[in-house]
Amino acid sequence: MKIEFLKGLPATRALDKKPVYGEKSVKGMRLWNPWRSKLGAAIKKGLKEVPIEEGNVVLYLGCASGTTASHISDIVGKQGIVYCVDFAPRSLRDLILNVGNRINMMPMLEDARMPEKYSYVGIVDAVYQDIAQPDQVEIFIRNTDAFLKKNGIGFLCIKSRSVNAVKEPSKIYEESEQELKKHFTVLNKINLEPYEKDHVLFIVRKEN
Repeated sequence: MKIEFLKGLPATRALDKKPVYGEKSVKGMRLWNPWRSKLGAAIKKGLKEVPIEEGNVVLYLGCASGTTASHISDIVGKQGIVYCVDFAPRSLRDLILNVGNRINMMPMLEDARMPEKYSYVGIVDAVYQDIAQPDQVEIFIRNTDAFLKKNGIGFLCIKSRSVNAVKEPSKIYEESEQELKKHFTVLNKINLEPYEKDHVLFIVRKEN
């Protein structure tokens, strides 16, 4: 999807009028705050197009209270689905309170390390992961192996301090990229500073 901008911020056409995280709306478009969303930050840092389309099915790992997931919900529209996985009951509670009117968002209280627990999701068009765990890359690969279709798109937020608090972030990004290249074509790598400290977003394509 090509990105629209309003008032200098990316924006998505609101699927529901209710604000999710206090964001402003202008003429039916929700302004996408890059300080609250890593994908929003990537767009502000130069990402021209989000490779998710209307009607897509997306598996979102680490959905928290639904900030970024709600904008993806806007993109996929009523014909799409966003499966929202988080292992924290409080996060799922907040998600349900925030997006309960959105019929295309499916909250799931599950551990992303165990994709077999939600195998009913089936094949998806995209996997988006934002999880603060040392084994972020392994979790991502496990889920994309299980669910992502051929030529499907993956989004992986690498939080370097969660991988290793003392190792240089640039080294962690390099090691992560090398591991990802064993499984995917890396389409984009975006450093999210200053919106997110020590974070990079990788966008990849699964070739088989």
